[in-house]
Amino acid sequence: MTRPLIAVPARFSATTSALRYAAEVNARALIEAVWRAGGEPATIHPADPAVTDVTARLARFDGVLLPGGGDLAPYRYGAADTHDSVYDVDDLQDAFDLEVARRTLDLGIPLLAVCRGLQAVNVALGGTLEQDMGGPEREHRHTVHPVAIERGTLLERATGAQKAEASCYHHQRVERLGSGLTVTARAADGTVEGLELPDAEGWFTAVQWHPEDTAHEDPVQQALFDALVGGAGDGR
Repeated sequence: MTRPLIAVPARFSATTSALRYAAEVNARALIEAVWRAGGEPATIHPADPAVTDVTARLARFDGVLLPGGGDLAPYRYGAADTHDSVYDVDDLQDAFDLEVARRTLDLGIPLLAVCRGLQAVNVALGGTLEQDMGGPEREHRHTVHPVAIERGTLLERATGAQKAEASCYHHQRVERLGSGLTVTARAADGTVEGLELPDAEGWFTAVQWHPEDTAHEDPVQQALFDALVGGAGDGR
């Protein structure tokens, strides 16, 4: 049986040890999690949405995974200043990810958004971000911590859990929710860790953490990829 085709927008990398050029990459753990779920992951080139039809590009895919990466430019959500901690901003990456978020939701294609992906969806729908959560005592970097999952959400149905151990690597978080979004998970400090859009045309869940980090050994995390691929297969 043909595997559902899952689009994964690439991330720009200035250096790679195995290639002679800068690269467009995705994390191997992320790709492997999609493959384990029964999907066919396809890295797609971030092209300028002003000159390429993102809707037409996405229409051939059965699902989309919007992955983690660097920070969105603060002006994208109306901030007048940029915090010193903001890193790896790329205007083309931002423009493409934001358009992918909007068009995927418009088309009703199943969508799983991870870390930066969650933030991109929030900003695409008019939300804002806290540019920096603070020092080591507040940031969620290089840490695994519990998150509480709201009952009755797609996130709960996908994972079968009301609590999950989340592998986090982020120094920013949702400040104001985008239009129509609801919170599906929080950390103990109140940080938004999950978002959904109840009126979405297709299956959509976003998590602030990195489920790919532990999906190979934690069925709760792998279940997110299983749900994405399952939703993608349902629409074939």
